[in-house]
Amino acid sequence: MITREQIECLNSELEGKSPQEILRRAVDSFGASGCALASSFGAEDQVITDIIHSENLQVPLFTLDTGRLHQETYNVLDATRLRYGLQIEVLFPERGAVETMVTSHGPNLFYESVERRRECCGVRKIEPLKRKLSTLTAWICGLRREQSVTRTAVAPIEWDAAFGLYKINPLAEATEEWVWEYIKEHSVPYNALHDEGFPSIGCAPCTRAVKPGEDVRAGRWWWEMAEHRECGLHRDKH
Repeated sequence: MITREQIECLNSELEGKSPQEILRRAVDSFGASGCALASSFGAEDQVITDIIHSENLQVPLFTLDTGRLHQETYNVLDATRLRYGLQIEVLFPERGAVETMVTSHGPNLFYESVERRRECCGVRKIEPLKRKLSTLTAWICGLRREQSVTRTAVAPIEWDAAFGLYKINPLAEATEEWVWEYIKEHSVPYNALHDEGFPSIGCAPCTRAVKPGEDVRAGRWWWEMAEHRECGLHRDKH
């Protein structure tokens, strides 16, 4: 088991390193079989998928299908599967929990309050994620520091106290410009909604295009205060 002190030393070593170096070092530390990429098929996750493939890291990929995704997301899932020859594990929420929630509060409960929205995220995303993460030592995510006010302290490798494993953030220091330069240079498949002003893409009812000058996460749960705009996958629960 890697200690917290070792992680701090590792993060010091990785400061300023490329995403490729961070991923290689992380996989060496945790083992490919103990890691997995959690992908929502956004631009960042697509870059990481391409790096994993080009570096031949043998890290599996999984995704959460909440039942409320855009068709464009399914399109890029299929394009990714075919481009890289991947078998992508698709995780679904428990049917009974979804039926009970929607019967009790209606299909649009997330607009009612932060609490109702988090309940929906909990049923559709957090519970299936917990089931998967319980089988891993570390999960790989596409978080970047400049994405929002909730992510400014993201480190390359973190202890995720909420789920009880390590979180690997190879793009922590990457800029949006770098992400898109990589996608263009390597012809990486990406979600068509990015071309329509969607920098961050989640469930269809909870995602909109952003306006010029807005934060890249402004289109996620836009009716809430900025500090609340996490679904629970990446909220700090130390």
